[in-house]
Amino acid sequence: MSGRVGIDLVPFGRVREMAERENGLALTRMLSEEEMRISHTAGSPDIAGIAGRLAAKEAVFKLFRARGQTLPWLGIEILKDDGGWPVVRLGGRAAELASSAGFQRIEVSITHDEPCAVAVAFCAGAPGADAGRLTSA
Repeated sequence: MSGRVGIDLVPFGRVREMAERENGLALTRMLSEEEMRISHTAGSPDIAGIAGRLAAKEAVFKLFRARGQTLPWLGIEILKDDGGWPVVRLGGRAAELASSAGFQRIEVSITHDEPCAVAVAFCAGAPGADAGRLTSA
């Protein structure tokens, strides 16, 4: 069994700019509908939560070591389990990259405090292992 770690940091200011520009159009290209729903409170964006999700997506993508490829923003979802902990759900090209790498699971931890959010992603797996539980239906 092998493992990899990815880490990323996203400044709140970057997220504020994206949320304000073109009515948040950039964010709709980076966050799924479900992520957008859980990242807004009373119609206002949760800047810290969004920054954490974006950092987690980038940290997960770093695990794939997919040189020369663009981050599949909508293929990596950072959702919440019943206890509020972050959960990774992969689909499309992101699921293919995880499967090719033989990842059995990906865990993330997110922290945020002004002025930024930091996320750490860890994967465990063995070459050729089934990563099917990471994909969305």
